Amino acid sequence: MVTLPTSLKILEKTENRLLFEVEPLFPGYGTTIGNALRRVLLSSIEGTAITKVKIKGVSQEFSTLPGLKEDILELTLNLKQIRLKVFGDEPQKIELKVSGKKDVKAGDIKTPSQVEIVNKDLYIASLTSPKSKLEMEMEVQKGFGFVLAEKLQGEKSKVGVIYLDAIFTPIKKVAFWVENIRFEKRTDFNKLKMEIESDGTILPEEALRQAVEILVQHFKCIKDFLPSQEEDNKKKDKNKISSGSSAVENKILSLDDLGLSTRIVKILKENSIKSVAGLLRKKEESLREIEGLGPKAIEEIKKELKKKGLSLN
Repeated sequence: MVTLPTSLKILEKTENRLLFEVEPLFPGYGTTIGNALRRVLLSSIEGTAITKVKIKGVSQEFSTLPGLKEDILELTLNLKQIRLKVFGDEPQKIELKVSGKKDVKAGDIKTPSQVEIVNKDLYIASLTSPKSKLEMEMEVQKGFGFVLAEKLQGEKSKVGVIYLDAIFTPIKKVAFWVENIRFEKRTDFNKLKMEIESDGTILPEEALRQAVEILVQHFKCIKDFLPSQEEDNKKKDKNKISSGSSAVENKILSLDDLGLSTRIVKILKENSIKSVAGLLRKKEESLREIEGLGPKAIEEIKKELKKKGLSLN
């Protein structure tokens, strides 16, 4: 049997970063597990992002706005860096309305109770004049991984709405290292070290827990698709009985084992049917031609065979 790991040790832990190690791992399993976890962590942990924005006085992203230091393209790049939590599954609207000379930060955005901005100190833009105004409406939604603006936009687009490339994944970094260690008499067992860094919207250990659960569910589905060992054995036994070509197969189930009445067994043996294998080779029509086997006897034979998971040819 492949040796299973006996310990998971947390080496470093902060709100956004986790460094841990797992050992001992059977040779090669360090890379196998590390790659699988890394792929799932980066692609399959749900997160939230701003997907579109509508800015008052702006029709498209390659524009400028009077009194705004940044052009609209720079502004949208900053909006992509805002990290949010959404409590619920429906898309949510958030708004920004600021005026006067000031630096605009993510904390200036007004959000409903279902939305929380994590990095409120994130710089968004600068208004350079006392008369400057910046008003925009944004939509945030949940998703996975990284999705291009073209896919979010689809075929239909509204005038004045700018779609953003959405960075949904809440995981900023995943790295792992594999070291060889001594285990019992071998020196080629693995120790897996992994570092996970999140954007603050999810704890790294919670992301790890979700990733493991996703992998377990996938492997469970594959396992459930396969027949169990018990079902395999029953199928093999049935095939052996059906073929009935050898003495060993006939011993698996003799006529006396079927639970038929003594009279029916006697009639079958008198007509050269001396084993279950021989009975299974007969068709129902041919049994009806045997003198003494009436409809009730045929039904009894079929009933007892069915109990064993068998049927006439």
